[in-house]
Amino acid sequence: MNVVDLINNHQGTAFTFEILPPLKGNSIQKVYQVIDKLREFDPKYINITSHHSEYIYKPQPDGSLRKVNIRKRPGSVAIASAIQNKYGIPAVPHIICKGFTKDETEYALIDLNFLGVHNLLLLRGDIKTLEVEQHPEQYHEHATDLQQQVNRFNEGIALDGSRIEGIDTPFSYGMACYPEKHEEAPNMDSDIYYLKEKVKNGASYLVTQMFFDNEKFYAFESRCRKEGINVPIIPGIKPIVFRNQLTVLPRVFRSDIPEPFAAELRKCKTDDEAKEVGVEWCIQQCKDLIAHGVPSLHFYTMMASESVRRVAKEIY
Repeated sequence: MNVVDLINNHQGTAFTFEILPPLKGNSIQKVYQVIDKLREFDPKYINITSHHSEYIYKPQPDGSLRKVNIRKRPGSVAIASAIQNKYGIPAVPHIICKGFTKDETEYALIDLNFLGVHNLLLLRGDIKTLEVEQHPEQYHEHATDLQQQVNRFNEGIALDGSRIEGIDTPFSYGMACYPEKHEEAPNMDSDIYYLKEKVKNGASYLVTQMFFDNEKFYAFESRCRKEGINVPIIPGIKPIVFRNQLTVLPRVFRSDIPEPFAAELRKCKTDDEAKEVGVEWCIQQCKDLIAHGVPSLHFYTMMASESVRRVAKEIY
């Protein structure tokens, strides 16, 4: 069943969450531990993030530089299949533009189709730590370009124009949206324009970047509806767990922290105190979103799975 049907067939506000694959060399048991902690809340699906490799250049004795991959993660294809087979919960792997060639994306789509994983989240991916590629034509520049490749794959057309056989269930996919505007968008009008293009070309739902101010989400949602964007818009939620996130999250994700929340975080002397404040704010934020009838809450669990469990315990 696709994500939209899973959400629409659920009474009330659905619960979903996202996990980060462990670095290679670590056990998949770490993934299972997070899922086991949260499965009691009946997640309708589980997202699996996908990260490109990150490199450094290490000086060699002869003065040359050697390229070294410092962050390797197992592919989201394998983890998505493992989750669906172990738990029977639909997995939604991220498919990203940056760090993966068009050919690599096609192979991933072929594998996912073969394994029975038919839900995707299409994203551009983080480019802040990505090495400049020597052959940019091999990569998609924007998520809307990636979207066209998936659409053609669904039609049974490969990158080289040949036919792809065996696509019995086309991929259904969602895409990202930004209640506080994408950091590279010149203005919100531009952001909305491309969001309409995503939906017109096949995105069946939208998931927001994390936010902490519900009023900004409601204003964004209202603007989308006025512009004719009628697919489900799912709030992306993350409880703050560290004191430094008061400044790190606004800088990295361009997410404003409301002053009442910021004032409480500034009082915190330890990360444990910040975690308590973060859980309480998140509970109230989620209760308000549920009262406004959002179709689902999507939790980002990276370094916050225990806090997410505490929040879910209060609201589900």
